[in-house]
Amino acid sequence: MTKTTMRIAAPSPRRAVALAVEGHATWFARNWRASVISSVVQPLLALVAFGVFFGRLAASGSGLQQVTSGAPYLVYLTPGLLCAAALQAGANESSFPVFAGFAWQKTYQGITATPVSPAQLALGQLSWVGLRVLGGGAVYLGIAAAFGGVRSTGIVVALLVATLTGLAFAAPVCAVAASLHHENQVFNVMFRFVVVPMGLFAGTYFPIERLPDWAQAVAVITPLWHGTQLARGATLGTWQLLPSLGHLAYLLLWVAAGVALARWRFRVRLTK
Repeated sequence: MTKTTMRIAAPSPRRAVALAVEGHATWFARNWRASVISSVVQPLLALVAFGVFFGRLAASGSGLQQVTSGAPYLVYLTPGLLCAAALQAGANESSFPVFAGFAWQKTYQGITATPVSPAQLALGQLSWVGLRVLGGGAVYLGIAAAFGGVRSTGIVVALLVATLTGLAFAAPVCAVAASLHHENQVFNVMFRFVVVPMGLFAGTYFPIERLPDWAQAVAVITPLWHGTQLARGATLGTWQLLPSLGHLAYLLLWVAAGVALARWRFRVRLTK
């Protein structure tokens, strides 16, 4: 009697990443309702509260038109909230869910027991984050348009910029999540003292020139400020070539560094 050994052919790198994305998509198709509040409802409430009601209240102020480059405050606010919501969604998807995949559910260990490598799994995870941010942003913009917050085709560019902004923050957070072995307060601290302050003071609601010098210096190093500047410039038609290229290069640098770190931490964690 002869024994036959069956070998599973390793998928191509692109196919391996697609399989990782497919696994997340299958789960999301069954559980998408749990993410509606954080990805759509919260930024929509902020848009209505600040863009509609506060915008009407402040419309009579003589300095508002100077702040918004002549656009209604709702139109000015929409790309800022889009980027802030994208960054928060990226942080949500790359923090506790990634930690759970390693420490609680052990799904990542199971996936890499197949021909899918840790680096491919990391790329699949971040690809899924990008798709989630893009989809949530598109839904948000559809609702914002109904309130009058979208008035130019530049908002399509703003959506892509917001997705890049979300990935710029999500990638290094994913690397941190892959490095944790025990539950602690790292992510709670991150959301309370990094994500929330960024949303408030990195140019979402008003130009950072209204802040003290030290706060402006802090805002400038955040990916959210660069994303907001780029998205708002595309929406309002106020962008300039060199500053826009600088914002884009800064975001791409965050993404590249974060992806490299995430792939490294996944490989270290899953090949022990």
